[in-house]
Amino acid sequence: MRYTGPRNKVARREGMDLELKTPGSKAQASLLRKINVAPGAQQRTGRRRKKVSERSRQLREKQKLRFLFGISESQLKQYYTKAVRIKGNTGTILAEILERRLDNAVYRSGFAPTRAAARQLVNHRHITVNGKVLSIASHELSVGDVLTFANEKTTKIPYVEEILNNKSRIAPEWIQREANTTKIQAPTSDDIEKQVNMRSVIEYYSR
Repeated sequence: MRYTGPRNKVARREGMDLELKTPGSKAQASLLRKINVAPGAQQRTGRRRKKVSERSRQLREKQKLRFLFGISESQLKQYYTKAVRIKGNTGTILAEILERRLDNAVYRSGFAPTRAAARQLVNHRHITVNGKVLSIASHELSVGDVLTFANEKTTKIPYVEEILNNKSRIAPEWIQREANTTKIQAPTSDDIEKQVNMRSVIEYYSR
């Protein structure tokens, strides 16, 4: 199942901002103040820390990837299985498959402040792909696909309007956005690999 608990708690456990909160919000500011303090750390003061095993490190990287994209364990395992069948570096291929998810592309395009918000836009039929409304967040995009809003009214939703007006946000090179339209190019694994050790994720599943 997809995790639905406290998002800041998850980010603190992983020791990094998992992009689960709207940039600039009070919730994100609170997270950044406590990002280096793990949940329950105050209660553990004075206790000897357990040695972290290699398996535990691999698990943490796998969990980071899950929470980053807001997907369930079964979904991630399915993506891994698919990546293994494709010739090439499995970690890179897995990252590229995840980047091609429709909700992620909506987020990367700067149409929504978080992947959860992007997923909501897709589920509520606010996004079109090649002129057709799609409501499946996990839909895998192809090179050349064009995304935009199904209705101009969507751009007036407060959180959408705010993120669209955020000129400081930089989209990945594989996202070609012009106004409120995005054309998809071949995604890379660069952004994900800055946040998650993909080799550890692959090692976790390959045992």
